[in-house]
Amino acid sequence: MSVRPYRDIYRRKSRQIHVGKVAVGGDAPITVQTMTNTLTADVEATIAQIRRCEVAGADIVRVSCPDEASTEALAKIVPEVTVPIVADIHFHYKRAIEAAKAGAACLRINPGNIGSAERVREVVQAAKDHGCSIRIGVNAGSLEKHLLEKYGEPCPEAMVESAMEHARLLEENDFQEYKISVKASDVFLACAAYQALAEATDAPLHLGVTEAGGLRSGTIKSSIGMGSLLWAGIGDTIRVSLSAEPEEEVRVGFDILKALNLRHRGVNVISCPSCARQQFDVIETVKVLEERLAHITTPMTVSVIGCVVNGPGEARETDIGFTGGGKGTHQVYIAGQPHHRLKDKNIVDHLVELVEAKAAEIEAEKAAGETRADGGQAAAE
Repeated sequence: MSVRPYRDIYRRKSRQIHVGKVAVGGDAPITVQTMTNTLTADVEATIAQIRRCEVAGADIVRVSCPDEASTEALAKIVPEVTVPIVADIHFHYKRAIEAAKAGAACLRINPGNIGSAERVREVVQAAKDHGCSIRIGVNAGSLEKHLLEKYGEPCPEAMVESAMEHARLLEENDFQEYKISVKASDVFLACAAYQALAEATDAPLHLGVTEAGGLRSGTIKSSIGMGSLLWAGIGDTIRVSLSAEPEEEVRVGFDILKALNLRHRGVNVISCPSCARQQFDVIETVKVLEERLAHITTPMTVSVIGCVVNGPGEARETDIGFTGGGKGTHQVYIAGQPHHRLKDKNIVDHLVELVEAKAAEIEAEKAAGETRADGGQAAAE
């Protein structure tokens, strides 16, 4: 048991697959995905968008392949990016085969929509031949007719039955490199479906609340739905579906994982909502500070608190702390301890310099540790 057991999350045990070089499931870190919204046939625009997602931290990016022009473009896109690419296939089995040949690391399909058993076999064979994994993507809005007739409406039981039927199609073709999603725009339906699916299979699960909405509303729905599942240990890879740019989906995904202490990337800013006690403009300071620190990928925490009521206590738990003080003179904390005072002028510039220096220090220590480890391994050999 850990020192703070109330923070512990015990992840569901799933088998591990790979999306290109990225492990999904098992003891691998929970990965963050997004999807491009450019026309895939526009190679230049799609590559540019994927690269922006890479900078934001995306582990996996999905690209829609509705037609032959898209799969042809995929062959040009894949060599130009570093993240593994998932080809989104909905109906035509030939698009899946073309995408596998074009270098897709994973195929997102509904095996039941692909067609005959022979066509499913052809897609699975293409995945085997080209080292692709497969995501079985079940959506409450596109359930099979026989399941809607059986259950009367989209429900958790129907979604899980759909997923397991599709999984059997793959397993009948001796294919185990698959993950499953059971998405719905209704948070309750999505959560119940995933909870039931987690009991029904050991396949890794791709979490998502589909068609969640715009940046604000979609973030809230996704945080409630995926957050509750992740807190319960369910989920191996996530995609936040927003009517916003893909980079925003990535940032929100990492923020959800950071809030649950499941994944750490970049600066976690702890700040107060501000009140009449604030000794500087907290809201504007935090807004600009987060923008200025967006390039930092090193995991660290920074507290920005407007007054001394909670400021010193919060600073004790952070790498760098800043607490508002009287007469325009504030306190800076380093590693939880009071370090120096700072006047109102250039608060953000000063904090950015401190964070950048701390990040460089952490990365240098990390590199030195890796060098020592490599040297020890070489000596042992």
